Amino acid sequence: MGTGKVFKYNDNVDTDVIIPARYLNDPDPKALASHCMCDIDEDFAGSVKDGDIMVAGYNFGCGSSREHAPIAIQASGIKCVIAASFARIFYRNAINIGFPIMECQEAAEEIQAGDMVSVDFSTGTIKDETTGKTYHADPFPDFINGIIESGGLLKYYKKKQES
Repeated sequence: MGTGKVFKYNDNVDTDVIIPARYLNDPDPKALASHCMCDIDEDFAGSVKDGDIMVAGYNFGCGSSREHAPIAIQASGIKCVIAASFARIFYRNAINIGFPIMECQEAAEEIQAGDMVSVDFSTGTIKDETTGKTYHADPFPDFINGIIESGGLLKYYKKKQES
């Protein structure tokens, strides 16, 4: 579980905003994180802390199918993204790298920037510790939780082959 501060964004945050194309030449996740969200929130990279949470509206991660977008967010220290909905390719890329995301329209609409929020991935519970309100997202099935807990799809399959 754990609690993190919320960074809040609107609908249709595309992958070109999450990590602009001009920064894609460096494959290092920490280098990507240093430019994460820079075109819409120039303070993000300098103020995000490990365990913080990103909240957004509809269609988060639309645009290019670059895996760099969830990598940049994860490497910045964000624990998870809660959104009203995700672009399908972003959703899949997040799972592939072992980065948890949660779809919950009500939470996405009501949680505000700066709120302190805790999440429980096993139950899908999202609690805004600032307001005391609790929300529920559908938890992932066990096999997807296994992928996330393993640190991504490739690590999950490697672990399965070794056992």
